Amino acid sequence: MRVTKYEHSCLLVEDENVRVVVDPGELTLGFLDLTGLSAILVTHQHFDHIDLGRIEPLLGRNPGAALYVDEATAAVLSERGIQATTARHGDRFDVGIEVAVYGAEHAVIHPEIPVIPNVGYLIGGRFFHPGDSFTVPDVSVEVLGLPTAAPWLKASEAIEFLRAVAPRIAIPIHEGLLARPAVYYGHYQRLAPADTEVRLLEPNGHIKI
Repeated sequence: MRVTKYEHSCLLVEDENVRVVVDPGELTLGFLDLTGLSAILVTHQHFDHIDLGRIEPLLGRNPGAALYVDEATAAVLSERGIQATTARHGDRFDVGIEVAVYGAEHAVIHPEIPVIPNVGYLIGGRFFHPGDSFTVPDVSVEVLGLPTAAPWLKASEAIEFLRAVAPRIAIPIHEGLLARPAVYYGHYQRLAPADTEVRLLEPNGHIKI
């Protein structure tokens, strides 16, 4: 399996002939030219996780790609004439590789801001993308996309989430709002579980697992 990180929260997971992209949002450029996708997965409706202006062209370049999204995003896309399969906690589906769905809600930004749906995806039983949540799967996770900073996130919460999941490798994601993300990365590297490696990837950087 190969995991490529683009900007912010968008990642491409490849395994043999399968290519799955997660969260092609507005803060990301890397997914624009992707072809041969098996699936497009969206965790929730926020602009930095789905670019409504570019999702249709992406689907046009990938006519064979299945589109899975949370229930609120499915409704937004339906209004634009784009059909997607709704992913809910506990679902499992096969896009050439098995994907398991975990979680139901976005982390709380503020008590006065409504909580929206959010689902996380465990791809191939190895890589987990939580979206904007602290959902801990009930299985071992080899590689975690670790949210770095957000309006809903404190560094201490990210550290506790990292410790709860305890992956072999953590890839910091969701850093697109930061001027100096290295400050956060340093905390996560120092305070990660003893058996977890926090692996920093530049845009278009990848790891093979």
